[in-house]
Amino acid sequence: MARKICVTAADGQTGTTIAELLLTDDTFAKKIDAVIGLSMKPNDPNCKSLAKLGAAIVPHKPGTVREMVDVLEDTEADTICVIPPAHPDKFEITVELVEAAKKANIPNVCLISSAGCDLAEKDKQPRLREFVDIEQLVLSTKPDASTKAGHSPVVIRSADSFPCSSPNDQRSNQVLASSAGFYAENLLLYTPQIQKHQALSLPIGDVHKFSPVALGDVALVAAHVLSGEGPNGFDDKHRGQLITLTGPTLVNGKDLVNAANTSLGLHLKFENISRYRYPAKLFMSPSEAKRILAKQSEIDPSEQQYLLDYYSLVAEGKTNYISTLAFHAITGAHPEQPPDFFKAYAQEFSPQHHHVNKKRRLDGNK
Repeated sequence: MARKICVTAADGQTGTTIAELLLTDDTFAKKIDAVIGLSMKPNDPNCKSLAKLGAAIVPHKPGTVREMVDVLEDTEADTICVIPPAHPDKFEITVELVEAAKKANIPNVCLISSAGCDLAEKDKQPRLREFVDIEQLVLSTKPDASTKAGHSPVVIRSADSFPCSSPNDQRSNQVLASSAGFYAENLLLYTPQIQKHQALSLPIGDVHKFSPVALGDVALVAAHVLSGEGPNGFDDKHRGQLITLTGPTLVNGKDLVNAANTSLGLHLKFENISRYRYPAKLFMSPSEAKRILAKQSEIDPSEQQYLLDYYSLVAEGKTNYISTLAFHAITGAHPEQPPDFFKAYAQEFSPQHHHVNKKRRLDGNK
């Protein structure tokens, strides 16, 4: 049976990339009947682009669960990809969506969460830690016999084990999907500084590493999950899985600029803007990092804080791992290496270029 997929936060880069891949790549398009983009900014250029590709754009007006249930029921979607929006009330809006999906009896639920959230601490990384509570809300529907929303969970987040049900369990169709903690494309936020000063300044310290993942790779996994079909909803290969996605290579700041310099012939330098350096205190002042983000990017302040929280995890040594086995098992391919990322965005990182094209790379057949 063809699938109707509702993608929330369709105006954002993650939502747009996933929806576009579902609509344009034959690997996925032939398996679905419709893509519905739910957006608080239905007139956003990204939504208009998706509409031209065939998506139905539905306004998202947060307020009450009851009204949200009516909106979801009107879409007739049997699958929802819940993406926390870039909004100061991200947590409240996402909780409302999850509760509405539960009451609307949408059987296939895929949550895009964040790797590293389970390592975050409420007093040091509050924005990142919120994802743990969102995940818990989604997962709590699994044993709830009053709703179909627990049928198909998939988690793309950490290496923690996830209790899978037997193949005949009709309550195990939920997919809790978490994105990697740091998209490689976040580096595009720093292109004004890179172009002007030939420097990349991040508050991550000099020692510990992390593994940036390309947004196109996350979208590719999500598209496979959302379009996959099995006797109980999502494909049994994905249903009930907790999936961790990171890039294939651990890097620190110097490694990043070396990859850019080698790939593009640049002469970038890395500047650590942490207040304290290892092995002294690991706590940092985010003030300079926050000023840099606010000055040269238009992302929501809540998203700025999310990035600062993640940088804090890096500086504390909590991101020294890679997780690529799930990506290969689901897609049959390998995630994008840092040099390939810089080559894909060579123009954006060029000192002569002054307009950042935030269009993400899409390739469902790589």
